[in-house]
Amino acid sequence: MPQGDKSAYTDKQKRKAEHIEDSYEERGVSKAEAEKRAWATVNKESGGGNKSGSGRGTPENKSASKRGGKKGGEASAARSAEERSASAKKAAATRKRNAEKAEH
Repeated sequence: MPQGDKSAYTDKQKRKAEHIEDSYEERGVSKAEAEKRAWATVNKESGGGNKSGSGRGTPENKSASKRGGKKGGEASAARSAEERSASAKKAAATRKRNAEKAEH
């Protein structure tokens, strides 16, 4: 199997990588870098390509994703209500601005 061949991955793994890649691109990461990071994440969590079939493969280890979510929660909890509110308002304005750009 040549390097870069994704035939050993399940449909679920491919969908997951695509979703992660889209998320990175939304945050401004280049297409090539987003794809690399997405597949690295899938490989880390599932241990590489899994052949399909009932009872095959190993369970996914989502510790990295869980840790990332936990870090974000801790950071938010450490800030005051005013800081969180200001951040939310800024994010909403950015989303609105990006949505308007996408329409044109």
